Amino acid sequence: MIVAGIQPVSLIDYPEKPCTVLFTQGCVFRCSYCHNPDLIPLESASPKNIEETFEFLKNRKAVVDAVCITGGEPTIHTGLSEFIKRLKKEGFFVKLDTNGIHPDVTQKLITDKLVDYIAMDVKAPWHKYLDVIKKGGRAAIDSCKKTFGVIQDSGIAHEFRTTVFPGVHTREDFFEIAENLIQGEQYFIQKTSFKKTLEPLDDADILDVDSLVKEMRNVFPYINIASR
Repeated sequence: MIVAGIQPVSLIDYPEKPCTVLFTQGCVFRCSYCHNPDLIPLESASPKNIEETFEFLKNRKAVVDAVCITGGEPTIHTGLSEFIKRLKKEGFFVKLDTNGIHPDVTQKLITDKLVDYIAMDVKAPWHKYLDVIKKGGRAAIDSCKKTFGVIQDSGIAHEFRTTVFPGVHTREDFFEIAENLIQGEQYFIQKTSFKKTLEPLDDADILDVDSLVKEMRNVFPYINIASR
C-alpha cells in the first residue's frame, strides 16, 4: 500500500468522529474535476513509510477515534486489508472512500468486518459514466455498478456522493442517480472545486446545487440528500 499523504485531524471526513485521513496513491480513472490530481499516478513522488505511518496513527489514538482511507483509490492496493486489520486491532473505526472499481475487494473488507463506514463516489448516471471517468470502458462501469449493490446490501453505514461536473452533468442526472437509492440512504451532491483540477473546467455553467437539493428532497423524501 502506498500512502502519499496524511491529514492528522479531520472533523468532517468521518460522521461524528474525529479522524486521521490517509491518502493512497494511484487511480485508474481520469475525472477532469479531480481535486487531487497528484494522487492519480501509480507511483508517489514521496511515499510515506508504512511502519512510520502506523506508529504515527497509534500515537494519535488520544486525539482521533477513526481513520479514513481515501485516495487516489485505496482498493487498488494489495496491502489494504492487512493494513486495516492492524488499525482494527488498535481499536480504530475505519472509513473507506472508494470509486467502486474493485467490488470483490470491497466485498471482502465487508465480509471480514474491516470497515465501519463506506463512501462511494457515484460519478454519473450509468449511461454517462464514461463521460466522467474516461478510462476502463464497460468493464469499469459494470464493476462500479456491482460495488454500488454490494454497499447497499452490506448493512454497513454508508453514503453515496456525486461531484458536479460542469458541462457534463445536468439537473436530471442527479434525479436519475437518486432513483437507484433506497430509504434512509445518504446522498451528497458535492459542489465543484475550481482551485486545483486535473483538467481546466468551464465555470460558466454551474448548477445551483442548493436549489437542486431542495427540489430533490421534495421528490425523494425517503433519502437523506444534502450538499457539500
